[in-house]
Amino acid sequence: MSYLELAGFESATLIRKFDLRYNLISALVEHWRPETHTFHLPCEEYTVTLGDVASQLGLPINESAITGVSTIPEPAALCYSLLGVSLNDAESKCMSLRFSWLKANFEHLSINVTKQKVMCTAQAYIMHIIRGVLMSDANKNRVHLMYLLLLTNLQNVR
Repeated sequence: MSYLELAGFESATLIRKFDLRYNLISALVEHWRPETHTFHLPCEEYTVTLGDVASQLGLPINESAITGVSTIPEPAALCYSLLGVSLNDAESKCMSLRFSWLKANFEHLSINVTKQKVMCTAQAYIMHIIRGVLMSDANKNRVHLMYLLLLTNLQNVR
């Protein structure tokens, strides 16, 4: 938890699945105007801002955009250096990791775990939060390695 706090992700760990209120979603869809990216409600016009999202999720923002690289020359070397685990041959050329691979390698910690392994597990968990919860898509089964590059130094993640 201390590494998640260091990276500013402690509140994001509390995000759980929730039941969708389809009648509310339908009402919002009816009032959405794609040309202005706003909701036209009887009282005013509204839009969702980064500040709104940060407030609801409890994530710190400093108004800087987060960008990453799209290609990584040696994905296997990156994974080994930052996560301490080697990729299998099938995964070693990919630019992303399967969630099943992350789970298999980081789901359980032994009793005599090292500080380094705990930090690697925190980085793997943050990757899951980023792609599996905050920016999920229909596939929900892979996370790009660019996020791992952004987690190199957990003190600078914010």
